Amino acid sequence: MNAPRRAPLMPMEEALALLLARVQPLTATESVATFDADRRVLATDLVSALHVPPNDNSSMDGYAVRTADITAPGVVLPVSQRIPAGHFGHALQPGTCARIFTGAPVPEGADAIVMQEDTREVGGNLHAVHVDVVPAPGQWIRRAGEDVTRGAVVLPRGQRLNPAALGMAASLGLARLDVVARPRVALFSTGDELVMPGDVPPQDMKPGAIYNSNRFFLRVLLQRLGCEVSDLGIVPDRRDLTLAALRTAADHHDLILTSGGVSVGEEDHIKPAVQQLGSLDLWQIAMKPGKPFAYGQVRRDAGAGADVATPCHFIGLPGNPVSSFVTFLLLVRPFLLALQGVSDARLLGLPQPVQLPAHFDLPRADKRREFLRVRRNAAGGLDLFPNQSSGVLTSAVWGDGLVDNPAGTTIAHGDAVSYLSLAELLA
Repeated sequence: MNAPRRAPLMPMEEALALLLARVQPLTATESVATFDADRRVLATDLVSALHVPPNDNSSMDGYAVRTADITAPGVVLPVSQRIPAGHFGHALQPGTCARIFTGAPVPEGADAIVMQEDTREVGGNLHAVHVDVVPAPGQWIRRAGEDVTRGAVVLPRGQRLNPAALGMAASLGLARLDVVARPRVALFSTGDELVMPGDVPPQDMKPGAIYNSNRFFLRVLLQRLGCEVSDLGIVPDRRDLTLAALRTAADHHDLILTSGGVSVGEEDHIKPAVQQLGSLDLWQIAMKPGKPFAYGQVRRDAGAGADVATPCHFIGLPGNPVSSFVTFLLLVRPFLLALQGVSDARLLGLPQPVQLPAHFDLPRADKRREFLRVRRNAAGGLDLFPNQSSGVLTSAVWGDGLVDNPAGTTIAHGDAVSYLSLAELLA
């Protein structure tokens, strides 16, 4: 009797499209201090109530002048006033100049700034100066509103905030910002072999036991993405305990994220447990590392006061640490950004790859799309970590990027390959 044919593995692009199609952005919002809004997502358009800068101002230390008074180099002008930043001068009289400093408002009547390097004091004091150049109208003047005009949408709803954006918000006088509420994520690992660092010293570890590394990097990755994380620890390899953990987590979280237990072994209980409590819409992807990746939904318990109309999202990551790390960056990260309403499509997919020469050979092609751990070298090429096993977390520590290698593709030394920066994926 012939064994049933396995369904083909889903391509990674289709898997990501499925994940994003299931997302309904969170609607809850909160007000946070601008100081604390880094990496949060704006819930409303940020509209400017003022011009930035508010007035024409000098971009140089120097002298405010009337260009009509300077028709040739060497003109001597008396200094009629001194204007520091934060102070307004009076109207500039013809035939005079004003000592002015960077950021100070340009006085009425002045139409150019001569920087101090192009002037010379007369008689060793600042009562008059030689102007050694003929200024052009408007030079070294920053116009009111040239950065931001009043009423303009400066930062759109759905923008993920970064330090520059926070500085922009502050320049508009905003001490607080309305942002999307943090996604609530329940995190747990499965596996009888897992031990928490600190619980058992290395010399007392039982045969087959390993320290739980996934729990540490996944928690940090979730927090970097602005999530509120409930760490549910390690769930033993038992169906009843897996079901109980999923039920508890579903009631008050937006996403359940697990690592391990999503393969096909008899001790892998995640898949049937999710199917029993909801639905499993995605299982196994044509990528390496990361094949045993799962997505589904878990029903909420009406008795727990949860929103039963909206099931809780479930994502199951592979247990091998590199597989878990890579699939989080390539699939879970865009899912969580979409859940927070991020509008920039560039953040909801892979980074733009850079074509760089491979300084290695990969003579054997894989049937799956590969993500190889590599590092840029001083010669401008890419070195390959020698052990690409999904259990070798050293490769992710050593590497600074991934080579996105299509299925069935070999690589020869010097070939141009697609490099994805880990720094960009971890931002």
